[in-house]
Amino acid sequence: MNILSFLLKKPKDLQAYTPDSAFESAGVMLKAEIDRVFGHSIAIREVDCGSDNAAEIELANLSAPHYDVERFGITFVASPRHADILAVTGVVTHGMKEALIKTYEATPEPKFVIAVGDDACTGGMYIGTYAVVGPVDAVIPVDLKIPGNPPTPAAILEGLLTLMNVAKKR
Repeated sequence: MNILSFLLKKPKDLQAYTPDSAFESAGVMLKAEIDRVFGHSIAIREVDCGSDNAAEIELANLSAPHYDVERFGITFVASPRHADILAVTGVVTHGMKEALIKTYEATPEPKFVIAVGDDACTGGMYIGTYAVVGPVDAVIPVDLKIPGNPPTPAAILEGLLTLMNVAKKR
């Protein structure tokens, strides 16, 4: 292929973005619940305790332009001192146990903890190995478990919607 044929080549048709209707409706309901329960946007601090990064990728996708959960009142923060919710991923390793406890203690009340992914919920295939303490609820209290390997962004949003019902009861 010479340079001229490359430059004169017609662009391929790109598929138009079509929003996921289930995700969009869950997001609208979640926004209403967040406003009702918290009265302000919620801030989530993600803590990776020893995962394979699958759940982190799905959490990061929530902030990407395709999903853009900030329009539903959800932000991700770097400090636990600014967080309302801790989203913990991965099985808790001995090396991360103390860091998880300190992060939990640094989060102001009222705080909520969600275990995201099968490893965080049950310990997954790593349970019982030499480097693993166990699932998240073996170290800190967990308010909600979102299973999946990894859970989809829609499942995470549905989980947050369920968490709003837990938050109403407190």
